[in-house]
Amino acid sequence: MGLGLIASIIVGGLAGWIASMIMNANTGVFANIALGIVGALVLNAVLSLLGIYAANSWIPQLIVGAAGASLLIAAYRRFA
Repeated sequence: MGLGLIASIIVGGLAGWIASMIMNANTGVFANIALGIVGALVLNAVLSLLGIYAANSWIPQLIVGAAGASLLIAAYRRFA
């Protein structure tokens, strides 16, 4: 079923904020939400290719979102 729209925004915002704190990125609220949501989508896709699936609940998606957002920040820094 998934988290739903509001829960995805909340989890995405938290995940993006955690990633920006870990990576020392100076991002705003909307960038944190976008990073968290896109990071979760990207890392979930990569993990599914490896046969690993995160549960559709808050904590696993928060972890995957923060890790994915951190990877996006690192990739941006690498190529920018």
